[in-house]
Amino acid sequence: MRRIAGIALVACLAVPGLVHATEPGKALELKSFKDKLSYSIGINMGSYLNGVREELDYDRVLLGLQNGFDGSKSLLTMEEMQKVQKEFAQKMKVKQEAQLKAMQEKNKKAGDEYLAKNKTKKGVIVTESGLQYEVIKEGKGAQPKVEDTVKVHYKGAKIDGTVFDDSNKRGEPAIFGVTQVIPGWTEVLQLMKEGASYRVVIPSELAYGQQGAPPMIEPNSVLVFDVDLISIEKKEKK
Repeated sequence: MRRIAGIALVACLAVPGLVHATEPGKALELKSFKDKLSYSIGINMGSYLNGVREELDYDRVLLGLQNGFDGSKSLLTMEEMQKVQKEFAQKMKVKQEAQLKAMQEKNKKAGDEYLAKNKTKKGVIVTESGLQYEVIKEGKGAQPKVEDTVKVHYKGAKIDGTVFDDSNKRGEPAIFGVTQVIPGWTEVLQLMKEGASYRVVIPSELAYGQQGAPPMIEPNSVLVFDVDLISIEKKEKK
């Protein structure tokens, strides 16, 4: 990882003409617009290469960078480069599809096991859709309808306990329409009353499904939410 991510630094030392020489031991400074732009481009290149580093030969990456930068003759024709890049793109597509399938299967198995265990807990209610919820505190206010907008505090976590979102930490509640969220949320909000607090376990098909919501939520992820329904927002009079 460090080897590829450090491409900009190595290029400074190994590829004449790419940058101005600096005194030994003195770090390059980023003062001017040109400095910052150059560094930003290097970071972007390094980040991309880091993701495919196992497919690349480091020295030949540097050679291609030098040839492209100084305009010297390429060792490959345009047709050869297009062909190999097309083959690479296809190879990566197959690899990514295999990785996605493996992740989907792993998370599906883990999610099903979690749901099966959770539904046996005292106080857990399972709806017809498969949604599971537990009433932590019952509310006494109005009950949202599909056309309503609500104000809530919530904490979202994965089944391993990793928190991926928390409105309390942001210091302000979230406001959104009942139908502007994932299906599991739309369902549970209509079961709650203002002032209620529920713990909700949402099956993946009622959350982000087989695709997930990268990078935070993987495919087929069962999600756990602590939801506090603060209020139903008043509609503006027209």
